[in-house]
Amino acid sequence: MENKTIIKRKLNIKKILISILILFIVFFLIFILLTKKIENIFIYNNTLLSDQEIIDISKLRNYPNYIFKTKVSIKNDLLENKFIKSVEIKKRKFKEIHIYIEEYRPLFINSNNSKTVMSNSDEVLLNLNLPILINEIEEQYYIKLVEKMNLLTNEVLFKISEIKYDPNNIDKERILLTMNDGNYVYLTLLTFEKINNYNNILPTLEGKRGILYLDSGNYFEILK
Repeated sequence: MENKTIIKRKLNIKKILISILILFIVFFLIFILLTKKIENIFIYNNTLLSDQEIIDISKLRNYPNYIFKTKVSIKNDLLENKFIKSVEIKKRKFKEIHIYIEEYRPLFINSNNSKTVMSNSDEVLLNLNLPILINEIEEQYYIKLVEKMNLLTNEVLFKISEIKYDPNNIDKERILLTMNDGNYVYLTLLTFEKINNYNNILPTLEGKRGILYLDSGNYFEILK
């Protein structure tokens, strides 16, 4: 009868300890991931909405979990707001949320209802110093007016005091702008963007006040 040789293996304590340590580190990292909260929120380019309003809309007031609060969820919450046109969200340093906002642009006040007309044609209640549309305008021309006003630079937009729909027998799209400096400007919706050159035209007026005709030709009539 043959003798069986029994081989006894010694436990490799070192390997066991290393394995335990690795498991501990893995579980610790998972725990950190699951409990890590947002620490800092940075918001850019907002003017109509305050930082706190954006934080509240985003449901970030309580600085929730960094992992579970996704960029998509923040973006979707913000896009439900009527003032926000687009949003970009960036996560950084495993603790920061960066929110880049593009708002719809306020263009003018409709005197018929005292509401501010936005670049997407929505009308909202805002307390802003903007040009005032002082009379009614046919819907087809109103839509064009909103489009054209959105093409103006802010520098020129804020120099306009009043907007009047002022058609004549020649042009049904004629607009009269009253400027804050006392000048008047006639335009059509077709030539409307010419008002963006207003600051370049002013020096040629030599300080005189009058009516600038940019609707048909380019000439200036001095008011006495």
